[in-house]
Amino acid sequence: MAFKNCTHHTQTHWQKMLRIMDKIPNKVQMSRIKALVFLLCAVPLLRLIWLGFQDNLTANPIEFLERSTGFWAMIILLATLTLTPIRLLTSRAWPLQLRRMLGLWMFFYACCHITVYLWLDFALLWTDIINDIAKHPRILVGFAAFLLTIPLAITSNQRMVKRLGRRWKTLHKSVYLIAVLIVVHFWWIVKIDIREPMLYALILTALLGIRIYDKYKLK
Repeated sequence: MAFKNCTHHTQTHWQKMLRIMDKIPNKVQMSRIKALVFLLCAVPLLRLIWLGFQDNLTANPIEFLERSTGFWAMIILLATLTLTPIRLLTSRAWPLQLRRMLGLWMFFYACCHITVYLWLDFALLWTDIINDIAKHPRILVGFAAFLLTIPLAITSNQRMVKRLGRRWKTLHKSVYLIAVLIVVHFWWIVKIDIREPMLYALILTALLGIRIYDKYKLK
């Protein structure tokens, strides 16, 4: 009986969500949704600024900034990757309009992350930076992921979409490789308690699984 009630509750919740998403937002509503998502993405940045003014960036502010900016780059990337599975599972395409903004926010936090590493952590001493990258595979993986995000950010506008044509989709499929590299990077950094990176790895696996199933499912 408890299982049936739980199943019924889940189905009801799913149906309510579909009814909400079935209402295609008009231009004004979509603008408000984008503004809300923009503000949500800005919250981690505003929090860091506030903590900085309060001189409360922990005992090791550089490490705190590195971890915070890298963490939110990963979270926003995973959020971006959920948009296509949402379309596939619900047949609602309007959430895809958020993809470019989320992608650019992810790139922004990734740039902050790499800037803290290069400038604050190593003071732009390139010999030390190269030695650190060569010495630690986790840094190499993270740096590779960042380099791969650059062409995606550059080509995220409509002008580049039209200019590249089919090549644009091929290029932007590298986002899945980037996601894998970032999760691996995060996993290696955590070292001890792997429950959190394992959670994000499972989420990424589920998102990739939905895409693969949709592509190769029997018709």
